[in-house]
Amino acid sequence: MAVRKSIGQLLLDKGLVEKEQIQKALEYQQQSGEKLRLGEILVQFNYVSEEDVLKCIGEQFDVPVVDLSKIRPEIEAVDTVPRSTARMHNILPLKKAGNSLVVAISDLDLCAIDNLKFILSMDVKPVLASEQAIVEAIEHYYGGEEATVDNMLRAFTEGELAVEEAGAEEEDDEGEAPMVRLVNLIVSDAVQARASDIHVEPMTNRLRIRYRVDGVCQEVESPPKRLQNSLIARMKLMAGMDLAEKRKPQDGRIPMTVAGRQLDLRVSDIPTTDGESIVMRILDKESAKVSLVELGFHPADLDHFRRIIRRPNGIFLVTGPTGSGKTTTLYAALNELNRPDTKIITAEDPIEYTFPGINQSQVQAELGRTFPIILRAMLRQAPEIILVGEIRDEVTAEIAIRAALTGHLVFSTLHTNDAASAIPRLIDMGIAPYMVASSIQAIMAQRLIRTTCGNCKQPYEPPEQLLRGVGLATEDVEGITLYKGTGCNRCHGSGYHGRIAIFELMEMNPDLRNLTFSKAPTGEIREKARSYGMLTLLEDGLRKVIQGITTVEEVVRVAGTAQ
Repeated sequence: MAVRKSIGQLLLDKGLVEKEQIQKALEYQQQSGEKLRLGEILVQFNYVSEEDVLKCIGEQFDVPVVDLSKIRPEIEAVDTVPRSTARMHNILPLKKAGNSLVVAISDLDLCAIDNLKFILSMDVKPVLASEQAIVEAIEHYYGGEEATVDNMLRAFTEGELAVEEAGAEEEDDEGEAPMVRLVNLIVSDAVQARASDIHVEPMTNRLRIRYRVDGVCQEVESPPKRLQNSLIARMKLMAGMDLAEKRKPQDGRIPMTVAGRQLDLRVSDIPTTDGESIVMRILDKESAKVSLVELGFHPADLDHFRRIIRRPNGIFLVTGPTGSGKTTTLYAALNELNRPDTKIITAEDPIEYTFPGINQSQVQAELGRTFPIILRAMLRQAPEIILVGEIRDEVTAEIAIRAALTGHLVFSTLHTNDAASAIPRLIDMGIAPYMVASSIQAIMAQRLIRTTCGNCKQPYEPPEQLLRGVGLATEDVEGITLYKGTGCNRCHGSGYHGRIAIFELMEMNPDLRNLTFSKAPTGEIREKARSYGMLTLLEDGLRKVIQGITTVEEVVRVAGTAQ
């Protein structure tokens, strides 16, 4: 009996990967807390294409690999499998013959195939296709009027679908209750629109739904007011909240898979005068895999940042308001420092994304797991690097500073408007100035600004008054082409698509430490840092305007005008 070759060996035999790459992938597989297959890791590391891995898996198990762009499924086969089943298992039925059904699948998971056989009561014969191709094909072949939020809302409005009461939902012909489908479609629509949050807001005469896209709220088609209670009840039920509790704020989470992407929805419910307001924050695992290069650093600042975070001890603080990308920046830094010979422990509230090789601890005050208690326990674990999700009080700040003074590299966040303000803020918390001065290595403030849509950007000249407001004269931009989006389908008419960060990086030096020790005011600390070359948020934003990345208007909206 012939021995079946492993996927790694097949890829090696074909010269598609090198032994060192296989070894790195195997090491990552062992360290990872996720059950990732070797082929998935090799594709994730860009060592090999998904198509090459699929071909080798097909050869390994003697299963055909198909190109869905060149195949048209039989209508009878598509009709055999409900849309919900196809999406749940990410399969595309291709051909039906008697009690046999050929389906395209991206992963030869025998348990999943057996489950499909049971659900469909048919003999399922798999063929291999790429995951993304299957997702797109499902949307194409299972599309239709009822698969959109707008058309489902129209059906509710016209009375074609009844409003179900909580706990008494009736299934439609697809095996899903209409309100379940509506919630799923709202989330799917938000993900497609690149939204970071979904806001469900009861108002006096209507129910408003808004998506936050690139940091700005956009109102979308909303259900009629009469659906308010049912919609909110469904969301609370999915998030594991108490349906009967309508007087106190609640928090929950909903794990979902949308278009093949694993999402985690963090749900917040708060009572208001017109009902319960729901906000669902969409956390996508893929969005956490941002490298330092992608964050938006100027090359010189990136080199500076990397030198600072590679120091053996001290505190590195990232400051800014909620939603300014602080956590993403710290995760990117930890990813760069994450090595087999380095122990990293985090204390977070909440843990937004999980990373292989990093020990992450969830703060749960109701169980006695507060930031100070976890931090004290961390130090007994002998880590080299510590991440404290946020410094909120004197006790947390003091433990973090003592950890930095005893040889640990500590990363954390603080809510201040700029980098210089973090020093007086820590002193106001009750930390002795000499401890702040001796422990802080650097402080970085940041904001997220929208980037000009590359599909519709055109040269433009900002108004002279606007230029003066940011400290520029017309001659300062003479000979430089500035760009602004005119609005298109890709950016939904906004002129912007995507976001990038602007930074204000203040590295401590003897002069700044002396000012800290003497409790100098924020303005004096800021001016001294600028004399050593620190660019403000506004100045870094204008640098990106000149590079054609964004607009003066957007920088003013986020960073304000010149002091």
